[in-house]
Amino acid sequence: MLVIYLLTILWNLLIIILVFYNKSLQSPMYFLLTQLSKNDILLSSVIAPKMLNVVLYDNGKITLIGCIIQFYFFASMETYECFLLAVMCYDRYLAICRPLHYSALMNIQLCLKLVAICWLLSLSVVFLDTITLSKLQFCQSNIIDHFFCDLGPLLEISCSDTYIIKLEIFLLSTPIIIIPAFVIIISYAYIIFAILKIQSKDGRQKTFSTCSSHLSVVIMFYGTLFCIYIIPSVGKLVNIKKFLSLAYTVVTPLMNPIIYGLRSQEIKKALKLSSLRVLHKT
Repeated sequence: MLVIYLLTILWNLLIIILVFYNKSLQSPMYFLLTQLSKNDILLSSVIAPKMLNVVLYDNGKITLIGCIIQFYFFASMETYECFLLAVMCYDRYLAICRPLHYSALMNIQLCLKLVAICWLLSLSVVFLDTITLSKLQFCQSNIIDHFFCDLGPLLEISCSDTYIIKLEIFLLSTPIIIIPAFVIIISYAYIIFAILKIQSKDGRQKTFSTCSSHLSVVIMFYGTLFCIYIIPSVGKLVNIKKFLSLAYTVVTPLMNPIIYGLRSQEIKKALKLSSLRVLHKT
């Protein structure tokens, strides 16, 4: 777990530094990628250190307020990633389906506004859920059957009526997941249709390569997310849900920069040039 956490920080910092110092990468697509890397660093830092504390020092205790705070930041970052992946998909839609208007429609200033809106929506909606969660009473078991403070395990040990918070989460959180997923599906439908209209095979492959990294990240993120909320919490399925939660809170932040690094020729070139500069200086 320590190795995974350190590699997550290292890889995502590398992406951020490469984009910042290479003019060839200073475009809306790579700016949004740095925002994804920053979110991955924050998400890992919310989950991994406490998990390591539990594993290394057998300290599985956490205060109620600490648990609520961990849930708030974890849920905010997961919600933000849902919005951010939709924005990144919209960027790829404009680049492939409307290439002549791309520079006019998508720029760094617009990206900054969209990122700010994503953060504002995420922090606000999750804050409402967290306030309701903090009002619950926990008067029975104080053992969370999970490796971090997620909503489901907290509701299971509450002795309060959880109907209101479940209804609130359904009304507020469901659109947060469904709407970005719908935007992504529609955008990729147009993208695939535009790629199929390209006559040459090389042209289709080159065009698809510009969005293949994002598509891989989307499938990995939403695939585990939907499985967690679709699989019922009964019997051995509980352990499966824990494994999937581990995948999208710890493993996914590590895999995102690796996927983009392996698939993006621009990042490979920037990394090679940066390495040559360092060797030249030394």
